[in-house]
Amino acid sequence: MERWRRLVADYRSGVARGLAHDDAADARDDGAAHRTADLDGERDGWLAATLPAADLALGSVAALCSAAARAGATGPLVERGPSPARVAASFGSDRLLRLDGRPVAGFAPLSGFFRTGDGWVRTHANYPHHRARLLRLLDLPDDTDRDGFAARLADASAGALEDDAAVVGAVVARVRAEAEWRGSAPGRAAHEGPLVRAGVRDDVVGRPAAPAGGPVPLAGVRVLDLTRVIAGPVATRALAALGADVLRVDPPVPAEIRHQHLDVGQGKRSTLLDLHDPGDRERAQALLTGADVLVTGYRPGALDVFGLRPPPGAVVAHVSAWGDDGPWARRRGFDSIVQAASGIALVESPDGDAPGALPAQALDHATGYLLAAGVLDALAARGADGRGRTVSSALARTAAWLLDADGRDAAHPEAAVPGPDAVVSHGHRPRVTTARPALPGHDDHPAPAHPWGGDHGAWATSPPPSSP
Repeated sequence: MERWRRLVADYRSGVARGLAHDDAADARDDGAAHRTADLDGERDGWLAATLPAADLALGSVAALCSAAARAGATGPLVERGPSPARVAASFGSDRLLRLDGRPVAGFAPLSGFFRTGDGWVRTHANYPHHRARLLRLLDLPDDTDRDGFAARLADASAGALEDDAAVVGAVVARVRAEAEWRGSAPGRAAHEGPLVRAGVRDDVVGRPAAPAGGPVPLAGVRVLDLTRVIAGPVATRALAALGADVLRVDPPVPAEIRHQHLDVGQGKRSTLLDLHDPGDRERAQALLTGADVLVTGYRPGALDVFGLRPPPGAVVAHVSAWGDDGPWARRRGFDSIVQAASGIALVESPDGDAPGALPAQALDHATGYLLAAGVLDALAARGADGRGRTVSSALARTAAWLLDADGRDAAHPEAAVPGPDAVVSHGHRPRVTTARPALPGHDDHPAPAHPWGGDHGAWATSPPPSSP
């Protein structure tokens, strides 16, 4: 248990260096996040791994609970502490997800581990455009199946494939040993800096919406969500659970993966805007001007080309695969890709030869909760002076923490599936069954995920009154 307590402390020390906190806020962090429900035997089963994935999961949710306590939250969120079993189920929600009672495939046929002529690679081709780029890179026809793809990779160079994929926008990682990653330039960059980077800007807002305290501390706070996949949506889903008005904006193409949106889109509204279109870009800027928080999940600099300008005093949060610094800062990446490149895949190898994986997309989920905690602390800090804040987190930095943590257990038990009380179902056409929230006192999400792109692009809440 000390490992996840250390994660909370590591998060707190990094954010405290970047944000101004007062003693009263620290006093409100009364240790509630360090209390947990009874360990009921499911904690180590569902997230069983060689690396302490369960501690990473519990610690990241506890960090958010701790930030909520500092922001004046009340009720079970800060009185109970997170339940290990509930947290574990939430982190493995993709495996619990059912649409009309049927499980969904987590990865597309051309995503996964493949042996090459000199090692292993992991590919990510869940999105059609990434699949198309990968096939073009290998000069393969569009109808190539997994067997044909594997046969083409059997004679390829893993390192050359990784580098060539980065040039054309495909997503491939060479599977590395932990020591090799630590000694590489991107690996060294991933091990530097705090878990969550935080900073203060010079711009000031006249209406500094701060956490309101109480059971829904973010009531009235507007969050513009420009994220995809898992880490960013988990962060904004947590902010929605705390009362924020979260509006997710996506481009019409490529469409988000349907089951992924249904699994992490709860509590938010969803609209579509094409930032290449001048009219939609103007609408996006109007939404951003009215926002208190902007959360982005695109690679560093990806939105700069559109000229979007956050308003004075906004909290600008960003999650990425590899971090804002280092030679891989602008490379595409996902949880599975970071696991492969960083050495986690070989640490979790089931037989010492073929690479393995963590039992959940734990880097994604943990990084999302840590980012949400950073946003909550930044909002609390700006409530005092109105100044804008920046917050950022990265999957590779979270992976570095996990690799550095003690307590490895190569003889861990097999995964134990959570009981039926770990899930909740909603709706029809399809009926969505997914994991209950990880946050204490939240037995269900504030609302099921809306249909992707099905909402009007406008704020649901009124802005807070201006300061005198």
